[in-house]
Amino acid sequence: MAFSTGSNAGPMAEINVTPLVDVMLVLLIIFMITAPLMNHKIQVALPEANLDRKDELAPEVPPITIAIEADGTVYWNDEPVTPALMESRLSVEAQKTPQPQINIRGDKTTKYRVVKDVVETARLQGMRKVGFVAIKDRSN
Repeated sequence: MAFSTGSNAGPMAEINVTPLVDVMLVLLIIFMITAPLMNHKIQVALPEANLDRKDELAPEVPPITIAIEADGTVYWNDEPVTPALMESRLSVEAQKTPQPQINIRGDKTTKYRVVKDVVETARLQGMRKVGFVAIKDRSN
């Protein structure tokens, strides 16, 4: 409440509405900007995910290691395999629930084409979790 300093010694009965108008205008602008973002033209029933709880019933699946030597020899968990055998094993593993992770270990002198062929075969068979294994550079 403000007091006047004039000849009238009583308190001022008026309220200063300027700050109230400023706040209301800012809120109006915020609502005008965000209102179009809140409505979606296409209504889709999204599935609900429970990310708080991990499924205890699903057993832990050990990852599969595919090693590729410099000459193009492919190993499935340290066992040499042909491309056809690897493809059939990958299709069997792709049907499992949960799917195991595929770890690809390529020799540093292996041609990229050979590694690409292995990754593409895994993808075509339906494997979703394909990763690469590398070692940290020790020069630092």
